[in-house]
Amino acid sequence: MAELVFFSGTMDCGKSTLALQMHHNHAARGRDGVLFTRQDRAGNATISSRLGLQRRADEVDDTTDFWAEVVTRRTRGRPVDYLIADEAQFYTAVQVEQLARVVDELSVDVYAFGITTDFRARLFPGSARLVELADRVEVLQVRALCWCGARATHNARTLDGVMVVEGDQVVVGDVAGGAGEVAYEVLCRRHHVRRMTARVARATGPSAQTLLFDDEAGDRRGGTAP
Repeated sequence: MAELVFFSGTMDCGKSTLALQMHHNHAARGRDGVLFTRQDRAGNATISSRLGLQRRADEVDDTTDFWAEVVTRRTRGRPVDYLIADEAQFYTAVQVEQLARVVDELSVDVYAFGITTDFRARLFPGSARLVELADRVEVLQVRALCWCGARATHNARTLDGVMVVEGDQVVVGDVAGGAGEVAYEVLCRRHHVRRMTARVARATGPSAQTLLFDDEAGDRRGGTAP
């Protein structure tokens, strides 16, 4: 029986890598699939992984109708056994409903991949509808880590390394933005709430020079620093 599965997680947990691996595995067994993506950081019509994997895909926009996409291909003689839907957080709620219909009425497996919440820790409409409709929601087991070493659970948007909490929900960036550029960073909940990014932590934390000064000060007082 076909199913709609939503693979969710933060950035850096391997969603696109898994999407490409699943496509490879299914295709190797003779199944016919179609890859979709929306606003991948590598550019239009591309699924890319931070590990360097990359593959062409059909670009989704607000006019994309997944029901029509599958029916058209099948009318032309292509079987279409499954869909890979990457960056699914950017899909509309209606498009997620189309994916569910493709599963239920055309017996096409749909494997959707996306982050659940935005930089404000609020659900993306596409992700919210997937949670509501999916046969299964699987949280990826590869743990992304906050700069502090704890499990990262939230996505932060940064500008010059400083976390921002206002702006459009969708702004494409990467995890290594330059000066004046939008970038993204994964944080644990505690540091997301405190708006403490890796750059802010480095700026506010004690440095080796500070510790050395304390030692020297203790020596001048006739003792040693604790």
